[in-house]
This record gives sequence, C-alpha cells and structure tokens, in this order.
Amino acid sequence: MTESEAERKARLDRIFGDTEPSQTSDDRDPSPDSNDQSLRENVPPHHG
Repeated sequence: MTESEAERKARLDRIFGDTEPSQTSDDRDPSPDSNDQSLRENVPPHHG
C-alpha cells in the first residue's frame, strides 16, 4: 500500500510541523523602505 504525495506531506507535517515558509524574501518584491534612500539622508557629517 502506497500513500499519495498529499498523504505523505500531511503525515510529515503532523510529525515535524510545517517548517518551510510559503514565501521567502527572494519571492517578494522589495518594499519601498528597503532602498538606501533613508541611509543616504541620515549620513553623519563626518562621513559626507
């Protein structure tokens, strides 16, 4: 008797939990806050 892929995944999830994220940071578009603009605006004078 063989189990289907869905049954196998469900069994493993019950044992180990769902450890894989559904989406990673590489899958998402960068947020507007992730650019360097805020860093450039807040440069200390001695680094200018």
